[in-house]
Amino acid sequence: MNAKETYTLKRDIPVEHRYDLLVAGGGPAGTVAAIAAAREGMSVLLVEASGALGGMGTQGLVSSWYCMGNNVHSMVGGIMVEICEALYERGAIEPGKGPEQWQRTKSGFGFDPEALKRLLDELCERAGVEVRFATRVVEAQTERSGGSSRVLGAVLHSIEGFSYVPAASFIDATGDAVLSDLCGVTCREAGRDTDKIMPPTLCARVTGIDHNRFHRKPHQQPAVDRAVAEGFFSQADRHVPGLFRTGDGDAILNAGHLFDMDALSVASLSAGYVRGRQFADEYVRFFRAYLDGCEHAHLSATAALMGVRESRRIVGEYELDWDDFVARRKFPDSIGIYCKQIDVHVYDTSPAEYERFEKEFDEAGRPADGEYYGMPYGILVPEGFSNLWAAGRVVSTDVRVNGSLRDQPGCMLLGQAAGTAAAQHVQTGEPACDLNTQTLVETLRARGANLPQSDLSETMTRA
Repeated sequence: MNAKETYTLKRDIPVEHRYDLLVAGGGPAGTVAAIAAAREGMSVLLVEASGALGGMGTQGLVSSWYCMGNNVHSMVGGIMVEICEALYERGAIEPGKGPEQWQRTKSGFGFDPEALKRLLDELCERAGVEVRFATRVVEAQTERSGGSSRVLGAVLHSIEGFSYVPAASFIDATGDAVLSDLCGVTCREAGRDTDKIMPPTLCARVTGIDHNRFHRKPHQQPAVDRAVAEGFFSQADRHVPGLFRTGDGDAILNAGHLFDMDALSVASLSAGYVRGRQFADEYVRFFRAYLDGCEHAHLSATAALMGVRESRRIVGEYELDWDDFVARRKFPDSIGIYCKQIDVHVYDTSPAEYERFEKEFDEAGRPADGEYYGMPYGILVPEGFSNLWAAGRVVSTDVRVNGSLRDQPGCMLLGQAAGTAAAQHVQTGEPACDLNTQTLVETLRARGANLPQSDLSETMTRA
């Protein structure tokens, strides 16, 4: 959008009743945040732009989770484990997989995205979360007082038009830091504050796979290399995550980098959806032609939600960076622990860039068995805000750590912490930027979170 003229829009809109918490975005982080806060007795409004909860796991068809353990012990707890166990009990995860995947091992499991949609609906209803689909946050009202900023309310837009919703607290789980940006939070934007943009992928659902004959790890990469050498692909990209099993003959397809696509540009995003659907068809044809067990592969659906890896992140009270990751740093105010390796996808198709990715993914950026790093509370809090939190891939990290934390299990851990922190704020009056983090950690532990640090602190770790 590059409009030179302006148009002033002014209208009176209805003011709704006040909530304890408004959560923007119903992806993994936002949904879990809303459930966590509602279970603490908060009145919660969760607004989601699409027609289902779950974000990348459902609408984005990234229906596979891993690195929930470090091959020695689990990383996850709380609501994340509750969701895994419920999917398992309903027979909605990949055949042959079970509790070991979230109790110890790094290997994960695929799952039925429709089952996850229904489960999240149920969990929200049970907790008393009010969910509004097809609704977006389009504006926010803030005030500055006593050295900190406070959000007073947000303007929502749906099929019914505009409305203003006041709330005591707010969580930005939009994936693109939309609410934070509207509130004037300092953010880092991919392509503006970085040299390049990590490319997204439009994922897809594929059926007709013979999983007894198709084995991704030993066979897929040699087939990709051969197809590149033979000129099969329209884009000679050797980095193909590939097919991940979700059911008896089903898989999700993660393939086709949309280089230079800017998720914060509607024109670029729109073109990306078109190109992404073309890639999905191309890669299914590749699997049929080159991989045993994929001869009858069928492209069943492309995702309704773009698989954005990088767009906009907040600058928080703490920024988790590469040095913290390499040191496997632990924090007294850790609100989660994680062990996913650095996963910064290739920025182009050059051999040098693929070599950079492989080295980082398999060597320098991969924690050893038993290792993990902490996620300090301050990465959730936009700098200087008293009642606003971020959760999901929008939290305060550098690019490389974002390549680890943006995965869905990590986002759910961040979401439970943000929702619990918002409830503590409403109950005690403690500002987000000066919350008693010892109380927060103790509450999260009581709700099942895996927080093994021995030393606690009433104050957050700051930059």
